[in-house]
Amino acid sequence: MASQQNPKSADAAADPQELTLTSIPLRHTTSAISAAQLGAAETRVQAAPAVIKPLLRGWLHAGTTPLAIAAGIVLIVLAQGGIAKAGAAVYLACSVLLFGNSAVYHIINWSPRVKQALRRVDHANIFLLIAGTYTPVALGALPLPRAALLLTIVWSGALLGIIFRVFWLSAPRWLYVSLYVGLGWAALFFFSEMLQANVPAMILVAVGGLLYTIGAICYGFKWPLRNNKYFGFHELFHACTVAAFFCHWTAALLALLDPLYLR
Repeated sequence: MASQQNPKSADAAADPQELTLTSIPLRHTTSAISAAQLGAAETRVQAAPAVIKPLLRGWLHAGTTPLAIAAGIVLIVLAQGGIAKAGAAVYLACSVLLFGNSAVYHIINWSPRVKQALRRVDHANIFLLIAGTYTPVALGALPLPRAALLLTIVWSGALLGIIFRVFWLSAPRWLYVSLYVGLGWAALFFFSEMLQANVPAMILVAVGGLLYTIGAICYGFKWPLRNNKYFGFHELFHACTVAAFFCHWTAALLALLDPLYLR
């Protein structure tokens, strides 16, 4: 008597390419599904759009760096008195550190490790420039004891801010931007005194402060020009810092040409 053949086995034998899951061992089925899922995940990762920074990122600060060096030298030469010249030198050093490092950090596509280190320096330099800007203005527009008090407050805040950014690089954007703005306006309690000493200089200080604040808001909210190919919100922030720098440089010049402590 001829043996009866399983219909499914006969179909499989007739067409070896038609295989069902029931004809494949379970462990091979699981491996095949896992491999398919892994391949799909890799495809999704490869298809994810890369973050491309605008083409002008960092170039505003690169162009400002030599101007900051020249402006700082002029400020030192024209400042009246040793204390005023020392304040101008501090301003020169802080401004060149900020603009120079920012250009190097933002223009070049660094490895993740180097990029992280430069980002720490970049964000720490913002605190340095805030304190460095206050230094010549306070020394020129306040009595020296009051200038020492203001600079102690501002430089202490800058030091704490630097430590904060160096050791907590992943801090929320809203938090560290708020700290920049808060430290930048710390001199409001001394503003009336400085205004009496030098009105034009203090008007420029206020204008520069507003420009820094507008830039910080654009940076904090990533708005406007969020996805622009050439000039985005970050570049707008940099443009505000450059404009504010020259406002504050002019204010420092006016204050150091006729410092209050020499009157």
